[in-house]
Amino acid sequence: MKKKFRVTFNAPVVLSFAIASLAVLILGYISLGKITEWLFMTRHTSLLSPLTYIRFFTHVLGHNGWEHFIGNMSYILLLGPMLEEKYSSKKVVSVILVTALVTALINYILFPQIAVCGASGVVFAFILMTSFTSFKDGEIPVSFILVAVIFLGKEIFDGIFVQDDISNLSHILGGIVGGCFGYALNRK
Repeated sequence: MKKKFRVTFNAPVVLSFAIASLAVLILGYISLGKITEWLFMTRHTSLLSPLTYIRFFTHVLGHNGWEHFIGNMSYILLLGPMLEEKYSSKKVVSVILVTALVTALINYILFPQIAVCGASGVVFAFILMTSFTSFKDGEIPVSFILVAVIFLGKEIFDGIFVQDDISNLSHILGGIVGGCFGYALNRK
């Protein structure tokens, strides 16, 4: 008897996030970037505008091109399902929302002249959170130390010495959020 294979929607939060990000990217291309700029890019706008608060969360769905999108979604689709299976969909949503809010607020306060979009902060949250999957209370995994030194060290170096359009601070903040969640969720 042949075994049937079926396609499963194994990580609903992560897959929905990736699909929503793809839809936003396509809408951005169709609108020549206007929709992305209007609704999926956080920037220093009036606190009286309800859109300011919406963009604090939606900016992680916006990307400034296919390369940006593919780079972020590769990590999210690689790491996210494992995190969603281990911790629950609700916890992964929390990580995404907290990362979005923290990166938006810090960018809003410290860099009022810079607009930010993309899921890079979420990527770094997932990377640091993943390094805690084999964490035991009272121990710090060497994998976490190495990931923190390599990934966050690179972002700190690039933030100081490399001039580009990449928000290294979002990466660092996302990593901190992911590290905190990973530690908190794995404590006994």
